[in-house]
Amino acid sequence: MNRRKSLKILGASAAGIAGLALVEWKWQLLDGINHKGFFTNREEKLISAIADTIIPEGLPAITPSPEAKPIGALSTGTDIYLRKLFEHCYEKEDQDKIKLQLKALDDKGFLKASKEERQAMLLALNTSEKEEEKEFFALMKEQTIVGFTTVKEVMVDYRHYQIAPGFYTGCADVPAQV
Repeated sequence: MNRRKSLKILGASAAGIAGLALVEWKWQLLDGINHKGFFTNREEKLISAIADTIIPEGLPAITPSPEAKPIGALSTGTDIYLRKLFEHCYEKEDQDKIKLQLKALDDKGFLKASKEERQAMLLALNTSEKEEEKEFFALMKEQTIVGFTTVKEVMVDYRHYQIAPGFYTGCADVPAQV
């Protein structure tokens, strides 16, 4: 094989690889715009806002010590847990109920509301006469608490949980029997 032909093949391969890398980058860019998840971007923001309203960042009661970093539902990834839980672990009819209640909250302007107004909206769901609104509030509150209290930051830093309490001492001398 001559050198010219080899250089053409190498050049074409390099151009092809660069083209594929460019296409992959463009798809990643477009993926953020054309969201393909189970929940829409708006619904994901609503779930995050609900989780943040239930367990906001930096409450003194949940911050382990003054020098510790303040934690809350968003910093521990509880909102991501909720999205994955609802998408993968709930039946279609329950998912539809969740989406319906998220839409109702969005129609009331939940994302644009202040912190106090968000709390009032969620508490209104709890005291509502509609059973589906009460169920939605109970579900969101319960699963937010479960998601928050089972993350590493809370279990280890706040509750001082040890995976294997007690320690194994290998090759220890056994006292002689008298």
